[in-house]
Amino acid sequence: MKKTLVAVLALAVLASNFVMAAKKQKAGKVLNIYCWNEEFQSRFNDYYASKLPSDIKVNWIITPSQGNAYQNKLDEALAAQKKAKADNKIDIFLVEADYALKYVDAPGVCLDVKKDIGLTDADLAQQYKYTKDIMTDHKGVLRGVSWQACPGGFIYRRSIAKDVLGTDDPTEVGKALSNWDKFDDVAAKAKAKGYFMLSGIDDAFRVFSDNVKTPWVDKNSKIQIDPQIRRWVKQTKEYTDKGYNNKANLWSPESFQGATKNGKVFGYFGHAWFLDFCLAPATLDNPNGAKAVGNGSYGDWAFCKGPQGFSWGGTWICGAAGSDNVDLIKDIMKTLTCDATTMVKIAKEAGDFTNNERAMTQVANSSYQNPFLGGQNHMAFFLDSAKSIDKSNMSPYDQGMTETLQHAMSDYFNGIVSESTAWDNFYTSVIELYPNLQR
Repeated sequence: MKKTLVAVLALAVLASNFVMAAKKQKAGKVLNIYCWNEEFQSRFNDYYASKLPSDIKVNWIITPSQGNAYQNKLDEALAAQKKAKADNKIDIFLVEADYALKYVDAPGVCLDVKKDIGLTDADLAQQYKYTKDIMTDHKGVLRGVSWQACPGGFIYRRSIAKDVLGTDDPTEVGKALSNWDKFDDVAAKAKAKGYFMLSGIDDAFRVFSDNVKTPWVDKNSKIQIDPQIRRWVKQTKEYTDKGYNNKANLWSPESFQGATKNGKVFGYFGHAWFLDFCLAPATLDNPNGAKAVGNGSYGDWAFCKGPQGFSWGGTWICGAAGSDNVDLIKDIMKTLTCDATTMVKIAKEAGDFTNNERAMTQVANSSYQNPFLGGQNHMAFFLDSAKSIDKSNMSPYDQGMTETLQHAMSDYFNGIVSESTAWDNFYTSVIELYPNLQR
């Protein structure tokens, strides 16, 4: 009996060693990463690339999001994944919150972060709960991880705040903007001084949409409009008619023009990634010059919570089923999304609010200063918000609903159609997009 047991154990060890050896032999030499911009590429290059084995080539397939081009490109590659040659298979792909469920709940697309890739509960313990909820499928399986958490706030121009409110101190400005009634009062004061409270008609949308209590679609496939969405429509129409915004569209050159040295926009709703990756570069007179006070409006900014806590966006790393680089994917995920030392560095050097509660508490209580924000340590404003983010109302319809609504309402805000016509146009477009839904 003992001899039999020893033989069985020996065979098990031999089989295990064979599998491990085969796995090592099979490891690919090309790491294919699909994404829509250079944000993750910069984090990868700055905080992971030095760990790459010398014989590994990283192939970046970057397709902009406009017109759904990124998802279309990704979907095409995923459909061909099983038949693709080893060096052409997707290894890592990135997703955003608005459409994460499309991939998370699709069978055979994303690897199981724990079972397939090998991260443990201990590895993931410090990540904010909502960042894991977004990437958990309907069976409770975690399918992706992020290096960032995305609580938001109001990023305002210090010099304009001084002119309008008599102070640029984040605590005092925060008090003046602590609810929507106060925010509206300051908007009126800003207008009287020749400023725009917001840049455009969709600037505040994510603040309201992230505070909804009901999902876009009920269990009977009927479209639901939460009171927060209706409040956004009402406020934005008033701001547009009263000249409290500049009628610009988010992401447009006109929107960011309001943040330049001679710009007249009081502030922008955003997050750490928006602040560092989008707004700060737009404030520079000389984009190739130093990121320092004196170059445009750089440094003339600060951060406060604003009228409502909210979150927006974020980028998640998914391991693609069929990848021949699973061990490498594990190391990338562990380094960039679990290692507290790395996440402190990303926060201090790149400005991200990273997805590690212990690391962010450390940064918030440190002497860290953000030069774009005039030396402010804004991380403390994020701590409580990050823990309270709730994404339980997310649905697969979120991206289509939000994009269609904003497009339909822009005609109403600009006086082209009535509000009732705008709503009719919204419902018509959404039901064309999702024929299974009803008004």
